[in-house]
Amino acid sequence: MSNLVLTLLYAAGTIMLLALVLTFVRFVIGPSLIDRTIAFDVLTVGSLGLMGLIALFENRQIYLDVNIIYGLLSFVAVVVVGKYLRKTL
Repeated sequence: MSNLVLTLLYAAGTIMLLALVLTFVRFVIGPSLIDRTIAFDVLTVGSLGLMGLIALFENRQIYLDVNIIYGLLSFVAVVVVGKYLRKTL
């Protein structure tokens, strides 16, 4: 990869880490369970992006398989929490 591409990928990873830290703060201080659920979903999506970047840097495709399973489990968890909050579980 060229220097420009590596620089942009490092910048993207740094911005993603900053976004994850800010989202974690919202997760901790969120006033309601809905805020925490949304923050959890954003945390999982952000970590999926970071795992994708790590897979790209390490040139390991197994991380992408783990990424897919993690994304599916995250989706199911958010749906279950949403159903619980609407009292339709």
